[in-house]
Order: sequence, then C-alpha cells, then structure tokens
Amino acid sequence: MKVLFIGGSGIISSACTALAVDAGIDLYLLNRGRTDFRPIPAAAHVLPADIREPASAAAALAGHTFDAVVDWIAFTPDHIAVDLELFRGRVGQFVFISSASAYQKPPQRLPITEDTPLDNPFWQYSRNKAACEAMLTATYRDEGFPATIVRPSHTYDATLLPFHGGYTTLDRLRRGAPLLIHDDGESLWTLTHHRDFARAFVPLLGEPRAIGEAYHITSDEVLTWNEIARLLAEAAGLTADLVHVPSTTIATYDAGLGDSLLGDKAHNTTFDNSKIRTIVPGFAAEIPFAAGAREIVAWYDAHPEAQRVDSAYDALLDRIIADARG
Repeated sequence: MKVLFIGGSGIISSACTALAVDAGIDLYLLNRGRTDFRPIPAAAHVLPADIREPASAAAALAGHTFDAVVDWIAFTPDHIAVDLELFRGRVGQFVFISSASAYQKPPQRLPITEDTPLDNPFWQYSRNKAACEAMLTATYRDEGFPATIVRPSHTYDATLLPFHGGYTTLDRLRRGAPLLIHDDGESLWTLTHHRDFARAFVPLLGEPRAIGEAYHITSDEVLTWNEIARLLAEAAGLTADLVHVPSTTIATYDAGLGDSLLGDKAHNTTFDNSKIRTIVPGFAAEIPFAAGAREIVAWYDAHPEAQRVDSAYDALLDRIIADARG
C-alpha cells in the first residue's frame, strides 16, 4: 500500500510510522520535517510542507494518489475542509484522528462503546473534534468520501508524563514537592502506550470494512489517578505526596487545566474495545503503565536536555496546593 501520514512524528503517530514501515507499507509523511526526539525512519518518504498552508501542501502532493491518508493533526472543521479539497478523488481511505474525549461527559454508562454519544459540554477541543467527525460523516453519506474515524484516548510514549506540565511532575517528585491530584484521585482512567495503539491502528489502513466506521483504540488496564501517581513515583524509586483538590476549584485557578479535567480526566473513563477486535482479532494492549512509567523515567534520565521544568505551571501548583492546605 501507498499511505500518507499528515504529521507522523508525534507522540501517537511516531509508533504507527515505525510499525507501518516495518510492515512494508510505502509510507509518505507530509510534515515540516522538525522532530525533537522521534527520528523519522529512513524508509519513509518525507514530503516537506505545512498542511496549514494549503498551497504548499498541494504542491508537495502533486501527482500523488494514495491507498490511505491519515490526518494526525486536524482539530477543527476548517482543517477537514482542506483535507477534502486536497484528497477528494485521490484516496482510497481517509482516516481522521479524533479523540475519545469527545464522548459524553459524564458518561451515562460504562464501559464506553463507539455508540456512546459525542456530547462534551465542558471542553471546546472535544467539541471541535466531534464537529470534524460530523462533517466527515455527512461527506461519506452524501458523496461516498471514504472516511474512517479513530478515537485515541490518553495515549503516551516515553516522553509524555501522564500529568500536565511535562517533566515538571517528575522534577517535583524528585524534589519531594507534593503532586496535585484532582478530586479524591479515585476516578477510573485508561492509559495506552503508543506502541500498543499502533498494533491495532496499522491494520485499519486499507481495510474496506473500516470505511464509514469509527473505532476507539485503548488499553483495557484501568487505574485510578492515585494509582497512576504512585506507579510513576515507584518507577523513580520515590514515594508520592499527593494533595487532592476538587476539579471545580482547580478550574478557578486555570481555565485550560480546568477544561481538561471537567471535560475529560475527572470522569470515570473505561472502554469496550470489542469493535476494533473485529478488524484486529485478539488485540490486547501488552504494556501496563507500571512498565510504561519505568520507560518514561529511564528516557528522561537518558535525555537531560529534555528535563525542562515549566516554571509557571510549577508555581501554579504550589499556589493551589498551598491554598488547599491552608
């Protein structure tokens, strides 16, 4: 197959890029060619262009058709409109990377399935993703545009700690500073390693049964946020000092952080992966977060240049925690 990834070097997509090349896919990447820590495989063909500059993307894509195109970096209907303009009539399958955060919040029943309504009143990011899905679904219905929708949940690699602020969380652990945990820390959450995601995602490419369908791809491991913090601390050989603050209170300090909590992380979120197993029988995530946490700690230890503390976020945590402790 000849496949195009728009992006292809991000946290989720980098594992899919590596696995697609290993599977013998003739892979093209349309991106700006800038990667900090995720090198592009030599076998991938890079088409240097910026999808946000449609004229440059059209020039880079001139003369190409693809069996499948995946847009990893579309976030609004305007982005989908550009994709439709670029790829109508020249692609066998178009895959939009949506977000499981678009599902109903709070969910009325668990586990979440692909039939769970897309209804997130708290987070604009999620509503934008749902609007992109609606646009593609209508175009599939009206024109037969061959769309497939994939909804990752919280997917990570060795560079991504599960909390906001990047390396700041690990730095706080190592300084003995407390970690902020929303609510009582007992809401259920699902973390998926990007290599596990890739093993279910790559078989969707060029799969005719996936046209017109939506799938989420997640681990089946369920953890509380208290457990996630403790597993990360244990991976670093430390003990976590956890401070619990209501999500609604956190939102009064920082609206963006509050949106991501009230619109996603504060709710119990578990998934039924039966549908993706109709395409990838036997799929199961193999990397528990205990192993992923050790990978994260080892990666940062090996990359001192990535040990960057977000001083503004660090100060915000100190302020929220100090107020909570009185």
